[in-house]
Amino acid sequence: MSDDTAKEQLHGETLGDNIHEFATLLGEIIQEHESSDAYETVERFRRESVAYRAGDRDSREHVRADIPELETANKRILARAFLAYFELINLAEERERVRVLRANAQRGTLDDSLEAAAVELDDADAETAQQILDDILIQPTFTAHPTEAHRKTVKAKLWEIATLLETLDERTHTSTERRQLERDIEAEILGLWQTPQVRERSPEPEDEARNVQWYLSNTLFDIVPELYDEINGALEAEVTADLQLPKLFEFRSWAGSDRDGNPYVTPEVTEATLDRQRRLIIERYRDRLAEMSSVLSLDGERIDVPTEISRSVDAVDDEIPEARDEASKRYPNEPYRQKLMVMREKLNRIGDIRSGGYDSAEEFHTELETIAESLRANDCDVIAKAHVEKLMRQVETFGFTLASLDLRDHQQNHTTAVTEALAREGVDYNTLSEDERVELLTDAILQDDPVISLDSRDGLSETAVRVLRRFDQLAEWQHEYGQEAIDTYCISMTEEPSHVLEVAFLADQAGVIDAPGHSGLDIVPLLETERALSDAKRIMGTLFENDAYEMALDARGNTQEIMIGYSDSNKENGFLAANWSLYTNQRRLAEITEEHDVTLRLFHGRGGSISRGGGPMNDALKALPNSTVTGDVKFTEQGEAIAEKYGNPSIGERELEQMLNAQVSARKRALEQPTEAVEDDWFEAMETMADAARDEYRSLLNADGFVRYFGQATPIGVIEDLNLGSRPASRSGERSVEDLRAIPWVFSWTQSRCILPGWFALATGVDAYLDDGGELAVLQEMYEQWPFFRTTLDNAAQELGRTDLEIAGEYAALADDTLRERFFPRLEAEYERSVELVRAITGREHLIDRSWLRESLDRRNPYVDPLNLLQIHLLGKDERTATEEQTLRLTVKGIAAGMNNTG
Repeated sequence: MSDDTAKEQLHGETLGDNIHEFATLLGEIIQEHESSDAYETVERFRRESVAYRAGDRDSREHVRADIPELETANKRILARAFLAYFELINLAEERERVRVLRANAQRGTLDDSLEAAAVELDDADAETAQQILDDILIQPTFTAHPTEAHRKTVKAKLWEIATLLETLDERTHTSTERRQLERDIEAEILGLWQTPQVRERSPEPEDEARNVQWYLSNTLFDIVPELYDEINGALEAEVTADLQLPKLFEFRSWAGSDRDGNPYVTPEVTEATLDRQRRLIIERYRDRLAEMSSVLSLDGERIDVPTEISRSVDAVDDEIPEARDEASKRYPNEPYRQKLMVMREKLNRIGDIRSGGYDSAEEFHTELETIAESLRANDCDVIAKAHVEKLMRQVETFGFTLASLDLRDHQQNHTTAVTEALAREGVDYNTLSEDERVELLTDAILQDDPVISLDSRDGLSETAVRVLRRFDQLAEWQHEYGQEAIDTYCISMTEEPSHVLEVAFLADQAGVIDAPGHSGLDIVPLLETERALSDAKRIMGTLFENDAYEMALDARGNTQEIMIGYSDSNKENGFLAANWSLYTNQRRLAEITEEHDVTLRLFHGRGGSISRGGGPMNDALKALPNSTVTGDVKFTEQGEAIAEKYGNPSIGERELEQMLNAQVSARKRALEQPTEAVEDDWFEAMETMADAARDEYRSLLNADGFVRYFGQATPIGVIEDLNLGSRPASRSGERSVEDLRAIPWVFSWTQSRCILPGWFALATGVDAYLDDGGELAVLQEMYEQWPFFRTTLDNAAQELGRTDLEIAGEYAALADDTLRERFFPRLEAEYERSVELVRAITGREHLIDRSWLRESLDRRNPYVDPLNLLQIHLLGKDERTATEEQTLRLTVKGIAAGMNNTG
């Protein structure tokens, strides 16, 4: 069966159908609700851009010359039209992805499938296969980084269109039903057209938290049990050994708890986030119990009801007798329904002043297990599997927290708080050396009596008050919501052991750590600068040999989580050098933890874009050094990547499936070969390339005038004011590459189609190796045999393929003549040589290996071009009206939608 045949059998639509229908509807709406003149303007720009891309026009001069002549209102309509078009095309391509997934699943040709993972497990002996499964815990961590360009209202409309499109595509309809669906889609597109696209205010942290919670409580909550069901099916079909399937996934979040650089994330915001997450997940459990009640209507006189069921109903007499009595009255001789009704009431009382609620998710899970065992004992296995076991998997995954929160703040804030708090006790912490600080903090943690009072904050700076309040309330949060609800503290810009011990000290003063024996916190250093990564052996070695920290670590199962930052590493070193630094330092971290008999959990701070660690997650997991693959892995999911991966249930399930496939393969490989075989000359080649690339990249950033060129040749000024997220665009408000956050840095270059964070200095690095006597054949061998190098080069190739230097040159023309002549030819030469070298090493004609991505870019580019030219025109104006300012912002959103990427 061909791919097309399988799709035709499963679906009633095609990608071409959807694009044509969307474009037609949008055109009709513009004609009817704007004007024929506006429609003709949009069509003229579309036709001219398509003709140029097709080679039927010698230049873009027609488009460039027409833009200044447009009326202001038509400029705005032009931007809105192409933005709306891309939003709809994104939905069409998402639907096509689902078609391909379903067709390949039907044909049994899915790559990176659960069946393939099961085959790998069957290839190992039973003990090793079980160890692999037991070792794996995949922890996607959702963040509130400001890369989501859509308003919540717009996302809701797009979601509704996607749902209608799915119904139209996957079901058979009468003519009347089809007309109704098409009418409903038209109505939603009209609503989309009439809805403002630009936020009038920045989203607040609560908005960002609700956004993350939506994906968790809707899409992911429903995906998880289906995924486990498929995993079980794959194991039964492919593995001869009887393997037990443990918990494999856990979801975490920074939304509402990440304080680094965001003054609006207060303790009140964090508490509200914890409370809402608990309410959301309990509501979902109550709904599931209600659904199960309609199924578990078994007659108690016809089945053997275990005493655990009847006793557990009777046992609530003292605390919630009304629930027991009502259950017995409503469901006589239906023991399971009685039990479920009492369980719903116990869920109602969690966090209530009334007694009788569940003390923990484990207690709830145990009661579900009792029901499942009873059903199996009564030969009702299929009911247990279809309903009870699915809910048990959801409880294992989401607990009563929905997602555990990570706290995060900058190390300097902790140092400030500790300094000021100790000064009140007569200790001059500020003047102590690093060794003296470590000794003082260690002694303070080990002594029984408190050293400082967290609730005595009069006279302290705002920073110190904020930090001490957070730790004071952390103990209360863990008591109220459970330790697992908020049990991790990440320290940005960690560069000294004392930065970690300061957090341990504050947690100790709060009672969250009480060593030996108890630690309610994983303390996670974030190593993101070159200095910190290179100095990891000293930092972590000092901590592992520290008496106080060793006790706290032992209480957390002797597992050390270490976060590595991809974004700032790239911004500091450039693409190639950053990737090599991350790879070698991950290996170094694995050596350090092994030397001290500590289990390593790497937390990968990845962004959505390639330059910030993005790209296919399964490829990234397989490319990690073997020594770092302990099975337990954590990584950030950010911005538009969350919607892209988890907005559609089928795609979300596929993402998790690929992650699991990659982790099974990587963990199996790590057990078989703890350190991957990498040739010495490969290491030497990478060292040479990385050193030269780093020097070239830093030379560019440090060149006189480069920051001014960046400000003039990209829309960074617009992006800083776009109200994308609740955090400021820079840490101090200054315009400098060092201070600017990595997200707007990458976003700006992406907008200008010169995506240098994803490839600049690659050619310089490779040429340095070749000029030093290196051979192209060795690089080709590295690409074929070394997953790290292959993934790195493929990612660079993708960003090269998405770069358009002709458009970038138009942006460069906005810069002062001297700056343009100084920098753009340099970027151009590096790009052209990088393209040449990537093709030579990979042996590919096309930069982008994935045919669907090439097709998508070919489809999108003619429509992104007019937005770029309109943006350039508006950026070049000395003064802009309010309408032109709004139009400029619309072009940013439209280009982001067209490029399918922000930062």
